[in-house]
Amino acid sequence: MIRTDWETKIKAACEEAGTYQPYFDPVIETLAIILEKRDEAYRVFEASGGNVIITHTNKGGAKNNVQNPALRLANDLNRDALAYWRDLGLTPSGLKKLNADVVKSKGDGSLEKLLSKLV
Repeated sequence: MIRTDWETKIKAACEEAGTYQPYFDPVIETLAIILEKRDEAYRVFEASGGNVIITHTNKGGAKNNVQNPALRLANDLNRDALAYWRDLGLTPSGLKKLNADVVKSKGDGSLEKLLSKLV
């Protein structure tokens, strides 16, 4: 998927989760770039045969089995993206933290009043 499609999808997910704020746009753009690069790395991995382990020949001519660099890059980008997903409240733990921060900042807000009535 291309960056602009990812941006649209991420923004929609934030809106659905109730976490979207306009000042998140640069973070959303950065996440979209990471995901676009991850998708490209995965395409390269698949095009190379999809082998997790490949044989690498070093400068000295020795052959070693190593993890496919395209797969390693895709995994690293996935890990980086997860941090952004979390910060945008798009993971269970991220959403829980954002909701807790909202309740703290509002003090005795409507959510807190509603919850106190349920107890």
